[in-house]
Amino acid sequence: MIRPFTYQALPMRVVFGVGSLATLSDEVEALGLTRVLVLCSPEQEVTGKQVAAALGVRAAGVLAEARMHVPIEVARRARELAAELGADGCVAVGGGSAIGLGKAIALEHELPVIAVPTTYAGSEMTPVWGLTEGGQKRTGRDVRVLPRTVLYDAELTLTLPAEMSVASGLNAVAHAVEGLYAPDATPIISLMAEEGARALAAALPRVVADGGDLDARAEAQYGAWLCGAVLAATTMSLHHKLCHTLGGTLDLPHAQTHTVVLPHALAYNQPAAPEAVAALSRALGGVPDPARELWDLAGRLDAPRSLRELGMQEGDIPRIAELAVANPYANPRPVTRDGVEPLLRAAWAGDAPTPLRR
Repeated sequence: MIRPFTYQALPMRVVFGVGSLATLSDEVEALGLTRVLVLCSPEQEVTGKQVAAALGVRAAGVLAEARMHVPIEVARRARELAAELGADGCVAVGGGSAIGLGKAIALEHELPVIAVPTTYAGSEMTPVWGLTEGGQKRTGRDVRVLPRTVLYDAELTLTLPAEMSVASGLNAVAHAVEGLYAPDATPIISLMAEEGARALAAALPRVVADGGDLDARAEAQYGAWLCGAVLAATTMSLHHKLCHTLGGTLDLPHAQTHTVVLPHALAYNQPAAPEAVAALSRALGGVPDPARELWDLAGRLDAPRSLRELGMQEGDIPRIAELAVANPYANPRPVTRDGVEPLLRAAWAGDAPTPLRR
């Protein structure tokens, strides 16, 4: 029996395919834009300038200052520059940092954003925004920040190193995992989540084995697209709460933090989410314990598996646990200090996730 549900499709155009960057100028024109500010991180400045060159006179300039967790100072600088240059839109090139910066501009100035992802994080598919100020990361949802167009070109991911490919891909898998047990999950979202997790779990080992495999990178983008759409349509749970707290408070690297925390948060929730466990088991090849399989997968792909190696101190565990339970997100299992602190200790140490009984 299918339970009653409500599904709200988000207004967005997706252009997918190898070489599709050549159509970017047409996409800008179709939105009625005349001058767009290209946003990227310092590491992506070469790609940002390549995109600006392709846009020609439609490019107002390049701001290569995007940073993880979108510090409010960087967002203010970007907003001021957009106004100064008379930009009527933005093209965000890169991963969650650049796309998050574009969203921050859209939030205040309502400038349309075109996203050109070069990682697999999936932020481009969501109306979720985040800003960090004074060591605290605030997040919210607002349809104004949703990119009007997302252009996926696997050629732009060829320079993404194996370690970042894996981390951003597992970050996207986290969106699918939480979407499967979200209180507002629907049959449509569950299908997308399972397929997105399957595509990424299949593609990432191939990307690591051969970074020039365009088919593998396109499949990873396909999975990221689906997982990002799942995040856009559902309520976040304990995993994202922990990662937002760790990132905003300790400035830990975003994708790597998701990679480390995911198996432990999933193990915490698996006893209370049997349907999600069944879907993930199918997506990951019929494994009995999806949380352990994701931890093993990270190990096989040489991804980080401990918060300690990301720079977290053991003494930070009680403070993070306290913040995580103070205003918990919706979660299938009650979020308690007694439950969260052991989870964090295991994630900090790099231990295998421990299955919990009901």
